[in-house]
Parts: sequence; structure tokens; C-alpha cells
Amino acid sequence: MRYVAIGDSFTEGVGDELPDGSPRGWADLVAAGLASALGQTVQYANLAIRGRLLEPIVTEQLDAALALSPAPTLISLNGGGNDMMRPGMDERQLVALTERAVRRCADAGVRLLLLSGADPSARLPFGRTVHRRGAALTKAVAELADRHDLLFVDMFNDVEIRRAAYWSPDRLHLNAAGHQRVASRVLDALGHPTTAHAIAPGPVDRRTLSAEARYYREHVLPWLTRRLRRRSSGDGRTGKHVTWTPVEALPRV
Repeated sequence: MRYVAIGDSFTEGVGDELPDGSPRGWADLVAAGLASALGQTVQYANLAIRGRLLEPIVTEQLDAALALSPAPTLISLNGGGNDMMRPGMDERQLVALTERAVRRCADAGVRLLLLSGADPSARLPFGRTVHRRGAALTKAVAELADRHDLLFVDMFNDVEIRRAAYWSPDRLHLNAAGHQRVASRVLDALGHPTTAHAIAPGPVDRRTLSAEARYYREHVLPWLTRRLRRRSSGDGRTGKHVTWTPVEALPRV
């Protein structure tokens, strides 16, 4: 098994940071889960970079994934979340880019898994627009996956993961619990029965005026500043595992 993940911050693992500050995330957990389920070492690469739009994901990252030697046996693809946050999103163009990636993987004989990102819109500024765009894109990608007989993991319509307890303070990225839920859903879709990770219900998410002011100051304004400067959180970054990294199977007990 040689598994490579491509995408943006969702796949990089932002929000699920290890003690040294490096992101872990659902794709790392899937690689470890595959190694344990198969009882063998899995070769793993993660080329995802935060802030990336879909086009560089399905061109630059996919090029690099297919160029790995030996070739991957499985690629996971998620993208479009950053496109949804920008004006003038063209859903048809995003679907066309995704279908091009589907055909390239098919031509290379590589199994492809498609995912939709979880829906963050309930607590975001302009959340209604984000939700409408995300719902439309998810529906279109689900139909694309069905046409090509591909596995599709629909996290956007996962109601459980919309709860505040699965999200980081920036309300845009999943936290450790959120990434664990995605990983469990992916492993189950890949044929390794896994109960979807869920956490106990907690107190209702109450937003005070001071908390909202702090949220806008610490998270929204920096994001707007980057947009105005035409900068991305991923500028100057590379994927965290750009070559094959062995993930060992945990010993059975």
C-alpha cells in the first residue's frame, strides 16, 4: 500500500497540531489506520499545502504524486474550500478540474478517493454563501464520483461534525476530534470497518460580544489582510511528506 494525500489545509491537518506544532490530521491517521488494518508497513506521502486553490492541487500536487517512485496505489483528493471563500467561484470549472484529475489517475492505474470537506459555515462570516457554494460543489462531486464508480466520503453533509466541539478556535479548521472523525469515515469507506468517531454532547456554544470581538481580531482580520495583500497562509510552504515515509503497523496486543 502506497498512499498519497493531496489537498489544502484540511488534508495537511491544520488544527490538529502535535506538541512540536507540526500538523497531524486525518490523512496521517488514515495512513496509520491502514498499516494497522493491513498488518504491514504503509508508504505514505502528504503533499497538501494550506491555502491552496483547487487548480494547483490537481496540477502541481497531482503531478508530484504521480511522479513518486514507486507509483502510488491510492490517492485521496480534496479541494475547493479556498475557492469557495473567494468571489466569483465557478462551480463548473472546479468540477471540470476534478474530473480531469479523475481521468489522469485512471490512466495511471491509481485508485482515487474523493472527499468533501466538513461544513464550517454555521459560525463563519458570510456563512450562508459558503454553505450554498459548498452544498452545490459537494453535490456535483458526488455525481462525478458516481459516474466514475469512485469512493466518495461526504463530510460536508455529516451533521455531527458541524458541532462547535469539532472545530478549532478559528472556526474554519477542524480540531483533533474533527480530524479523528474524518479519518474514521475514510477508513470505513476503504473497507476497514471503523465506528465513526464521536464525542459526547457538551454545553451549547454561546457567543458573547467579547468572544466575537476577539474572534474577529485574532482570526478574521488577519485573513482579510492576507486577501488584500494577495498572500496565502501557504506561501513558501511545501508538503509535509514529499517523499515516501514508512508508517509502521502497530503491534497487535
